[in-house]
Amino acid sequence: MKRLLTALTGALLLAPMAHAQTPADPFTWLEEVDAPKALTWVEGQNAKSAKRLEADARYATYLAQARAIFTAKDRIPWPTFRAGGVDNLWQDDAHVHGVWRHATLASYRSAEPVWETLLDLDALSNAEGKNWIWKGATCLKPAQTLCLVELSDGGSDAVEIREFDTAKKAFVERGFRFASGKQNLDWIDQDSLMVSRIWTPGDETPSGYAYIVRKVTRDGVAREIYRGQKTDVGVTPIVLRGAGGKADGLLARRGLTFFENEFVLLEGGQTLPIALPRKAEYQAYIDGQAIFQLKEAWGGFAAGALIAYDLKALRAGAAKPELIVQPGPRQAISDVYDTKGRLVVNLLDEVKGAVDAYDRRDGRWTATRLALPKDATFTVRSASGDDNQLLVAAEGFLDPASLWLANAATGKAEPVKALPARFHAAAHEVKQHWATSSDGAKIPYFVVLPKGAKLDGSLPTIMYGYGGFEVAKPPIYLPEMGKIWLERGGAYVIANIRGGGEFGPAWHQSVLREKRQLSFDDFAAVAKDLSARKITSARRLGIYGRSNGGVLTTVSMTQHPELWNAIVVESPLIDMLRYHKLSAGASWIGEYGDPDVPADRAFIETYSAYQNLKSGVKYPEPYITTNTRDDRVHPGHARKFAARLEAMGVPYLYYEQTFGGHANDADPELNARRWARHYVYLAQKLMD
Repeated sequence: MKRLLTALTGALLLAPMAHAQTPADPFTWLEEVDAPKALTWVEGQNAKSAKRLEADARYATYLAQARAIFTAKDRIPWPTFRAGGVDNLWQDDAHVHGVWRHATLASYRSAEPVWETLLDLDALSNAEGKNWIWKGATCLKPAQTLCLVELSDGGSDAVEIREFDTAKKAFVERGFRFASGKQNLDWIDQDSLMVSRIWTPGDETPSGYAYIVRKVTRDGVAREIYRGQKTDVGVTPIVLRGAGGKADGLLARRGLTFFENEFVLLEGGQTLPIALPRKAEYQAYIDGQAIFQLKEAWGGFAAGALIAYDLKALRAGAAKPELIVQPGPRQAISDVYDTKGRLVVNLLDEVKGAVDAYDRRDGRWTATRLALPKDATFTVRSASGDDNQLLVAAEGFLDPASLWLANAATGKAEPVKALPARFHAAAHEVKQHWATSSDGAKIPYFVVLPKGAKLDGSLPTIMYGYGGFEVAKPPIYLPEMGKIWLERGGAYVIANIRGGGEFGPAWHQSVLREKRQLSFDDFAAVAKDLSARKITSARRLGIYGRSNGGVLTTVSMTQHPELWNAIVVESPLIDMLRYHKLSAGASWIGEYGDPDVPADRAFIETYSAYQNLKSGVKYPEPYITTNTRDDRVHPGHARKFAARLEAMGVPYLYYEQTFGGHANDADPELNARRWARHYVYLAQKLMD
């Protein structure tokens, strides 16, 4: 479930036949991802940008520092509970693609864990002539030795899935195997799976996802058990797994839009609808209770509420929802997990973290707050279904990530590992301020700056923003930013603009569709507030955004070129009049609107940066970068924006990595080069 949501998020002029009044776009040929002409253009752009950025005297130093961080041997090997121990995917300079490995929990907790290699992805890539990127494994409970391994060739969202035996350290001969595609599946039992994939050409939605679910058995029989509609975003299979790993029930999540769903219980060849509002999400299953979060007010519950349905009552048609927790107006639920006997809720309160464990007794849910560090951002790395243990990461802007082993039943937690400091944090401090947006809304933002900095507008500052898909952006430790930027006297800002998930569904929904301009106004308001406080000035302020943040940064460039001097646009959405025709774009109509609907097109075209570039305007020189193998946000967005700037005679830089996918960080070496280029550009624009 979470993997599909991640893949959907992450998250151009219409054809003349659709809108005769719109001039033909001269750059649509750049949408042909692997066309020789397009790739030749990319090579030329890369060469020009490399000459400018990699020839800078600072590049070698930045690269060495980034490489040391991304390939360091003393990184925390992030763990996942499996088979009584923990798994980890380890990448370094000798294992670029990574090694999937396993250790006992006791060994993992020691200073020098003893690892058992399960699968060497570099060796597999070499043997098969592929560029395999790890995308995870789903292992059959309770033994968890049979796993469905997901492999992406080049880092795209499309994955090939193979059955792997961790006891034998080999793929299962004549085991389950599915060719590359955008697909979701889970074990029902040892001999059957619940699978959503594109079974035959044409069996996909306009978003490029599957809408037909089949039960696939080991003998190769694939029987349809649920079918959505071709107009959906996609359908996700969900297995409700109870004690001992047994499948207690099967659900289907039918995505009507990105934010609207229908949930049905698949029972004896029938589909039993579950009473929920359309804006609701499945979160977990524990002690016979299916857990959902409401994204809108419904049935006496407010938006954001976490509720439970009893599975037996659902089957009997007599289910009544129970309230687990209702977040406050300045709170938001980030994630929900289940252990053997507890429901774990990762919470943001004023954009600061907390983790609560809920126990259900006599129809009531009571919470225990885990004893984790104060004023930190938390990520639940893994929750054990065999007991009540959790592995939780804690971090802050100036606090290196640490890993804690917590007990959801007792609330106790103890440190297991900690990342060494990667930069001199003691010289800096963190402040939280609030800016006033165009409609009077108060917008929080964090600033990391040198202690005692002279506030005269001279601080070179990078401002990051996202503002979409209810994705919160709390404080995190960015070692490469600290080492390369902060240590050289720079400042860093996260603007918690509307559209994100910092304060729950309402914070997100307040800027959907025709209200999107408010999110852009929030970002501009933070920039103006930074200048008013004399933390920085337009000459020294740069902005960075990726994916949905590419909409933000390019609109900021076209609407307020006077507010910044540097703009990093990465893996971006830009041409918002054609985004729904490219890759997974159609799935985001609920966020932005439908350009094929005249009323929606009217408000989208007021801000879409590709169409709003104007001759005679002095724009900051942007650095535009993407990835050829990004099948979520089409590289055509970035390519065409650069090409249009070139045609207008507007200075820009463009660089396209050839593999890595939407995340663009699959290879540690290429990731180091990526950030070295970013920071050379930012130093040139803001520090020189």
